[in-house]
Amino acid sequence: MIRWMIVIFLALVLISWLTPLLHKLGFGKLPGDLRFKLFGREWFIPLTTTILLSLVASLISQIV
Repeated sequence: MIRWMIVIFLALVLISWLTPLLHKLGFGKLPGDLRFKLFGREWFIPLTTTILLSLVASLISQIV
């Protein structure tokens, strides 16, 4: 249980660290990434970016 908590924590830290770099590369601004305001708050749902990163990760795992 504690091992999974550590893995999740490290994944969240890594994602938050890589987010500015991914935005500079154009991820998060792709067609299909939803950005809207609701109840006075801006919401962002990166559907296309998630699918693209998932495909890249699966291709890398197939090569290795």
